[in-house]
Amino acid sequence: MQDLDINFPIDKFEKLIVDIGWESLNDWFNFWNNQKNIIKIDKYWNNKVNDDWIWGLALPLLSQAYQFQNKFSDRKIIGISALPGTGKTTLGKWLEAISLKLNFKISVISIDDFYLPSDEMKLAIKNNPWNVSRGFPGSHSVKLMREKLLNWKINGELRVPVFDKSLRNGLGDRSHWRVDNPDLLIIEGWFLGIKPFSSNFNYQYINSENLSPHEFSYRCNIQNNLSKYLDVWSLIDNIWHLKPLKFEYMNMWKTYQEKEMFAEKGSALQDENLSNFLRMLNVSIPQKSFDFIDSYALLLIDQERNLVEVGLNF
Repeated sequence: MQDLDINFPIDKFEKLIVDIGWESLNDWFNFWNNQKNIIKIDKYWNNKVNDDWIWGLALPLLSQAYQFQNKFSDRKIIGISALPGTGKTTLGKWLEAISLKLNFKISVISIDDFYLPSDEMKLAIKNNPWNVSRGFPGSHSVKLMREKLLNWKINGELRVPVFDKSLRNGLGDRSHWRVDNPDLLIIEGWFLGIKPFSSNFNYQYINSENLSPHEFSYRCNIQNNLSKYLDVWSLIDNIWHLKPLKFEYMNMWKTYQEKEMFAEKGSALQDENLSNFLRMLNVSIPQKSFDFIDSYALLLIDQERNLVEVGLNF
């Protein structure tokens, strides 16, 4: 891997690769380097993809899916936990396309696909302090999410809603249902794997940021809502956590993401609506919570989304 443009430490990375199931980093590198059609992934992503994302994230994640498919008879779910704008949606599209070249099928879904239908959503988000239309814990059909994931684990049939964020002038709504029969399932989300704080920690962390009284009160409700997601997290076999060195990087990434959506679909979050949504993302869940995600792999990224560290989160 000496000729690749990567800057993350190799020692931690090699431990991850070996834990996934390869004899050594060299064996793993040679395996994928021989898959010339798979390495040529630029056609699946609009912009040029850096070596660190190919070799530090995309191929290691695909490697685990590949090993799960070949070594286990039960159906596995991998989670990707990453803040909005990180690039997880684009990564998911690549994984779906490339898995078919390896003669198995990955389907990637988002917890956002399980947002409540518009009528139910109005009640669920009523009087939230950020005046946002969705996004925080409590705005999803959690029972439906667990039911659909469990059903796929049992019989292999995946039937899930698809949420289109561009509908209703950017408020979003369910557009259709997706029916599929994948060999492996990946689910992604910005607070995937987050757990509510225990009563011993509630006041210390929930009151650790500059919140208005309304935000403080509402964030306590969100902590209660998070407990409903635990049954979903329990169905996920491994979580890969893409974590920025600084939480505020997300503001730039999300803003750019919305600009791209507007250019593509003519509808996106803008101006005050975008500012409110960013405020919700920053304070609806205590930022300290993201330090306690029980992930299998931890990948640290800088402001330019370069990988600076990749390894096991043990």
